[in-house]
Amino acid sequence: MARRSGVSARMLRHYESLGLVRPTGRTDAGYRAYSHEDVRRVFHIESLRSLGLSLREVRRALDDPGFEPAELVDDLIRQARERMARETELLTRLRRIGAAEPAGWEDVLRTTALLRALGSKSAGTRQRAALSSVGEVPGPVEALVEAVLSETDPNVAGALRWALAQGGDDGLPLLAEGLGSPVAEVRKRAVQTLVEIPGGEATALLRDALAHPDIVVRRYAAPALGARGVEDAVPTLVDMVVEETNDVDAADALSALASDPASADRIATRLVDCLTLGTAGPSARRRLTQALADIPGPTASRALADLSQDEDRAVALTAAYVLGIRTAR
Repeated sequence: MARRSGVSARMLRHYESLGLVRPTGRTDAGYRAYSHEDVRRVFHIESLRSLGLSLREVRRALDDPGFEPAELVDDLIRQARERMARETELLTRLRRIGAAEPAGWEDVLRTTALLRALGSKSAGTRQRAALSSVGEVPGPVEALVEAVLSETDPNVAGALRWALAQGGDDGLPLLAEGLGSPVAEVRKRAVQTLVEIPGGEATALLRDALAHPDIVVRRYAAPALGARGVEDAVPTLVDMVVEETNDVDAADALSALASDPASADRIATRLVDCLTLGTAGPSARRRLTQALADIPGPTASRALADLSQDEDRAVALTAAYVLGIRTAR
C-alpha cells in the first residue's frame, strides 16, 4: 500500500489511529489488507491535505454527509492569502537587509529594528527611525523610499526626505518609479523628495518631470529647477505666476534664473508676452508685473516703463515704483 500510494507506512498507521482509514482486514500473516476503496480514500486524504486542510478537516470532509465545501474553500483561500502576505513581507525584509550589505549580526539587528520602527503606528517612532537611518551603517534605501511615498504625516515625511537626500542618488530609480504611479499622492511625494536631492541625476529626473502629464508634478519640479539654473523651467514658472499657484516661489525662481543677462531678456520677453496677449485677468497682470520687477535688464525696464502708464492703477503704481528704485540705483 505504501509503495502504490506514495504514503509512508508510518503515516498510514497514523491515519488508521485517527480513524481516517480502516484497512478492510488482515492477512493470515497479520498484515493489514487494503481494498480498492481504501486506496481511493487514501488518495482523497492526500488530495485534501495538499489544499491545506488539517486532518480533522479532512475527516469531516470525507465523513460528514452535510459538509459544504464552499465555505471551507473560501476559508482556505483567506488563509493562503494571509500566508502569502506574511511570506512576501518576510522576503521584502530579507531583501532590504541584504541590500544594506550588513557586515555582521549587529548590522542585521540594527536594520531589522529600523524596518520595524518605520512600520510603527506612532508618527514619533517613524520620525526617529528616519533620522537615525543616516549614520555609519546606511539605512535600507528601498524601505526609506517606500516609507516616504506612503507617509501622510508631514513631519515624518520631511525626516524621510532629509534621510534620502543624505544618501545621494541611491533612491533615484525608485523615486522615478514613484513618478509613474497611478496614485496622485504617490507622484506628489516622489517629486517632493526629488526636489531635496542634489546632483545631476536628480536634476535630470526633475527636468523630465517638466513634461509629466500631472500638473502637480510639473509645478513642484519647476521652482527647484529654476533654483538649479535650468531655464527649461521658465514656461511652467510663468504659468504658475499667472495661475497664482505657488506664485511667490515661481517668481523667486525666475529671479534666480535672470541672474544671467541673456536669460533675463528671455524671461522678461515671456512675461511681457503674457501681459500683452490680453488673456490674463487683472490680478494675473499684477502678479506678472511684480514678477517682472525682479528681472534685471533693459527689456524688463522698457516693459515697466510702458506698464507705468497702464489703465490698471495697481499695475501702473507697481511699475512706476520699481522704475523709481531702478533709477535711484
